[in-house]
Amino acid sequence: MRTLLSRGFVRRVPLRVPPCVPLRAIHGSVAARTQNVPSREFAGDRETITRLLYSIASRNEVERYLRIFSTARNFAVIKVGGAILTNELDDLALSLTFLHRVGLYPIVLHGAGPQLNEILEREGVVPDYSDGIRITDAATLKVARRVFLEENQRLVEKLESLGSRARPIPLGVFNASFLDRERYGLVGKIDRVDKEPIESAIRAGCLPILTSLALSEDGQILNVNADVAASELAKVLEPLKIVFLNEKGGLFHGHTGELIESINLDEEYEGLMKQEWVKYGTKLKLREMKELLDHLPRSSSVAIISVDQLQKELFTDSGAGTLIRRGHKLFRSSSIEEVGPERLRAILREHDEDVRENRKSAAQIFSELSRGPYTIYGDEGLECVAFVSHPPGEVPVLTRFVMTRGAVMNNIVDNIWAMIKKDYKRLVWTSRSDDENRAWHFEHADGGFTRNRRSLFYYGIQDVGEVERTMRQLEDKNRIERAYLPLNMRKPTAGQSRGYATFTQAAHTRPQTMTNAYEKLGQRSYATEAPKRVALIGARGYTGRSLVQLIDGHPQLELSHVSSRELAGYPLEGYTKSQLHYTNMSLDDLQKLESGRGDVPPPDAYILALPNGVCRPFVEAVRRGGEGKPQGHGVVVDLSADHRFDDEWTYGLPELYSRDAIRKAKLISNPGCYATNMQMLIAPLVPYLDSARPPTVVGISGYSGAGTKSGGKAAPGERPVTLPKLDPESLAGGVRPYALTDHIHEREARRHLSSLSEAPVQVSFTPLVAPWFQGILATAHIPLRSPLSAKQVRELFEKKYEGDKLVEIVAGVPEIGDIAQRHGFKAGGFQVHSSGEHVVIVGVIDNLLKGAATQCLQNVNLALGQDEYAGIPLA
Repeated sequence: MRTLLSRGFVRRVPLRVPPCVPLRAIHGSVAARTQNVPSREFAGDRETITRLLYSIASRNEVERYLRIFSTARNFAVIKVGGAILTNELDDLALSLTFLHRVGLYPIVLHGAGPQLNEILEREGVVPDYSDGIRITDAATLKVARRVFLEENQRLVEKLESLGSRARPIPLGVFNASFLDRERYGLVGKIDRVDKEPIESAIRAGCLPILTSLALSEDGQILNVNADVAASELAKVLEPLKIVFLNEKGGLFHGHTGELIESINLDEEYEGLMKQEWVKYGTKLKLREMKELLDHLPRSSSVAIISVDQLQKELFTDSGAGTLIRRGHKLFRSSSIEEVGPERLRAILREHDEDVRENRKSAAQIFSELSRGPYTIYGDEGLECVAFVSHPPGEVPVLTRFVMTRGAVMNNIVDNIWAMIKKDYKRLVWTSRSDDENRAWHFEHADGGFTRNRRSLFYYGIQDVGEVERTMRQLEDKNRIERAYLPLNMRKPTAGQSRGYATFTQAAHTRPQTMTNAYEKLGQRSYATEAPKRVALIGARGYTGRSLVQLIDGHPQLELSHVSSRELAGYPLEGYTKSQLHYTNMSLDDLQKLESGRGDVPPPDAYILALPNGVCRPFVEAVRRGGEGKPQGHGVVVDLSADHRFDDEWTYGLPELYSRDAIRKAKLISNPGCYATNMQMLIAPLVPYLDSARPPTVVGISGYSGAGTKSGGKAAPGERPVTLPKLDPESLAGGVRPYALTDHIHEREARRHLSSLSEAPVQVSFTPLVAPWFQGILATAHIPLRSPLSAKQVRELFEKKYEGDKLVEIVAGVPEIGDIAQRHGFKAGGFQVHSSGEHVVIVGVIDNLLKGAATQCLQNVNLALGQDEYAGIPLA
């Protein structure tokens, strides 16, 4: 999120965006397409770059903001701190180029304070300040002028190297008089802003790049604080956005250290200025922001963000950093007359669907409301109004909550909601099932359900019996419609905070097709315990597909989300429990989902089926979302290698390591396929290993182990094609060795086998890929410190794996045909050298199943309190 100062309410609508491509990656795409190429050659780039924006925001958000910004005379003034030019010049230039490519012209004004201080110190000029203002003598100004011109030109050259046209405007925009010549020297107070140089640059298709140097009437250059210059510029241009870029990325609470996401000046300014921690620079910043916004239209806002959050701030409803707006005063009233009947009728006629479609009149609504005590909540502009009926001793009902789109975007809705929640510990409200703001209702409810195209929501009612009693009482008194009453409500599971589970359908089906579980009663039977919900992040590859099949047959698990960037929007095939579509889930989506602020409850478990090296940000998003929750975040099972060497994570190989540890774990690292095979082959013999001669394992895997690749660009409307990275043709019918030293699975096996021994266990491993699809055959050569017979070795294996339903010890040599598409591990072919000091064993597993998906399901089952083998075919 972001810190945003503005005059209106902060917009905080639910963020409905596909999972993101990292912004740096998007920037990289822009850079690759624009490096050293004149911008006129990219007249068609707007569509391409707009599509890239869909990686951080929904299509509707991007198109809405592009439309707003493109029609605005001046869409943004961006003030850049000097430290940004030193430390983040590349990112800044990429962000500005990105905006330029979609036809937007932010006006950029930069400072150069850190650079100036460094040069002054080097040249022996001692900086001096008075009241926080740099005293500027002739020597200081000489250096300042040179530094500003150099930094201005450096930014312009960087932008042009990326294909954007930029015009340096170091002087000529600001006209100033001396602030106080005797006290501050050559420091100016801006008297006038000349827009012509800026407008000329934009007419020529160039980004205007300004400094905060000003000229007096007689041509004297004067130094002006860059923040002050940006504010004066904004007062003249009246942009929609004034963006202050800094390295911190926002304003932070002085006691808690948390980011202040939004400030509604009309509501919060006086209280903030009285806070003990608001002092010095923070107090000055707030005062300056209020003074600035008081001069601007209410549509203007100030954002304090970091460079890498610029696109998110501009093109998503959630924004970034700190947002500051003036806002509107809120009110609560117990009288329709006091608010104004005609004003209320006007908003009901325009924005209440019942009134608009002639199902009810405003007079009817007023009449129903006046049957008992009520309170009206709203803002002074009446962009949002809420009616709450609250007869003594009864549960309050929110009978109407009418909002304009502007009220949603500007956070008026959430500010009024905060007032309502403060006044009522319990509340019931209703909406149409196709309400365009349905996502907002789901985000703010503890529970709810949909019947007969109507939805009912509630908060503060936890017990299932109380929910039913309350609904019947409200229905009996005609305070809600009979259609809302649930039937045969299901009891909550242990630890379930809601009275009854209603938001159990997949997130991608909302809001149009979300239905509640009670509509399906009679069509299918329900277990006495509600199914656990699993989000599968990275569902595109072979392992993801295997997991989908396993969960589809699992009696107590269901998929809530499936995420794949390439397949976003396409239906999930092979899953029959519900109609799911792939989504492109971003880090913000994950954090919001896990926090419980999303449109559906958080999943019980997250399975990350992502490539190596990309999982950590997703894990951190889940962990941030779970901060402060009584039970912590949901279970995370990572199938990549990112956490297999992390002591904070539980290593999930149940047959060899602690099942109790897995049952208690929230972070589980799923072992690699080769590593599983190696450890299963060696573990029973760890006490007998010859430390001077480590075991050697040769493993041969089917080509599915190499993963998938894109099959090229799909035709419009067609599902993207995925192909194996390797196939039998590329292998020419033979085997191919690879990663001949330091294979990651070799290190993984060493690390975890060593936990079974007092001394480190060494392993040597060589992998090969073969022209069959799935399955691994591994041959282990294990030197022993004392002789054993083949029979003794086999008995050690049988004892080690006794009771493990997915392990089979066989007499002969197992083959790929014995294990492909099967869910366990087989070991056999026990042969001992004539000396008795060297044993050879063969093990087989399916790399996609026990080597990945099946083992993952074991870990999920254990961590969620299920039977370890639930959903796993044992035949």
